[in-house]
Amino acid sequence: MDVIFNEGGVTAPEGFLAAGVHCGIKRYKKDVAVVYSRVPAVAAGVFTTNRVKAAPLKITMENLRDKRAQVIVANSGNANACTGERGMKDAKEMAELTAKELGCRTEDVVVASTGVIGVRMPMEKVRDGIIQCCRNVSKEGGVDAACAIMTTDTFKKEMAVKIDVSGKKVTIGGMAKGSGMIHPNMATMLCFITTDASIEADALEKALRRATVRSFNMISVDGDTSTNDMAVVLANGLAGNRPIQWGTEDFDAFYRGLETVCVELAKMMARDGEGATKFMEVEVKNAPDELSAVKAARSITRSNLVKAAIFGEDANWGRIICAVGYSGIDFNPELVDIYICSKAGELILAQNGMGLDFSEDKAREILKEKDIKVIVDLKQGYGHATAWGCDLSYDYVKINGSYRT
Repeated sequence: MDVIFNEGGVTAPEGFLAAGVHCGIKRYKKDVAVVYSRVPAVAAGVFTTNRVKAAPLKITMENLRDKRAQVIVANSGNANACTGERGMKDAKEMAELTAKELGCRTEDVVVASTGVIGVRMPMEKVRDGIIQCCRNVSKEGGVDAACAIMTTDTFKKEMAVKIDVSGKKVTIGGMAKGSGMIHPNMATMLCFITTDASIEADALEKALRRATVRSFNMISVDGDTSTNDMAVVLANGLAGNRPIQWGTEDFDAFYRGLETVCVELAKMMARDGEGATKFMEVEVKNAPDELSAVKAARSITRSNLVKAAIFGEDANWGRIICAVGYSGIDFNPELVDIYICSKAGELILAQNGMGLDFSEDKAREILKEKDIKVIVDLKQGYGHATAWGCDLSYDYVKINGSYRT
């Protein structure tokens, strides 16, 4: 059962419309988005592990308790976090106004915000943006919606796939934002996924949670976890397939499609890390178990010393094995092999825990490429994991030194 890449994003599945506009939260760029399903949908969400949670996230968590939704309204430029009772009132009003404009229940609205923390929402502008979006949703509006949720992102992040479920073509589409404050256990990210699949609520939730673990929780840019992170999926059933149940072949087919969308969006976020000049993929193989592989891969991608070495095109493998060493896993350092790869070739830097007399010129040639892969072979089992990240450049400090102003 192949996963076929498809054009578009959140409006690729049947029955979904979207819009994105500029209402003035940000000075120039689009800043309010709406994604609308023509019919109520089964829904699931995963949320930040940060103890500090923004008002819209709290509203969304409450609204998704019944595992259904029909509309997503999101803004960029203001996180509506740490804004007290006023912030909760504003988030509720966003849901109420969206529901009124589109003729659905307030409880069926997902609310999301991203941007500066601790600043009150300019509700007069937000109201105008929501009304504009709701009155102009269209099949072509997915691109505008994907642009409207961006903050420091340098490009929009959207994709879609088609899969076969019991002879019916099912489409899964998604859009995301994320560039800084990216770290496992969500990131400073918003991700909205749509599908025309018919799927039972518990199966959808299990699929999203598993896909999140293998995608969004495997990326790291800077070690920060935000207050507003969420990934939400809406399934409206318009593909006409028989309802997908947990533990069936149909579920496996759907899951492969969902994981593909999540992984590709996650990789886009890592590639677009604030100030990044290089995309880094870390593969840990032959670990004692899968959890050990996950911990080791994550530890490498979040190491500032490894990230700085990748930026400097320095084959400093000692920083890589060091990151594995403090990852908390049980392994034998004297068995570890370390490789670097890119379009320019592959080179082994260390074998059985010791450095080799490798060509520094060849290493620099490999590391000059935009996409770099690090392979760590622990040679102690069958555990395997892949994580994604980026380098740490001077521009990261410049961007975040003046983010609020």
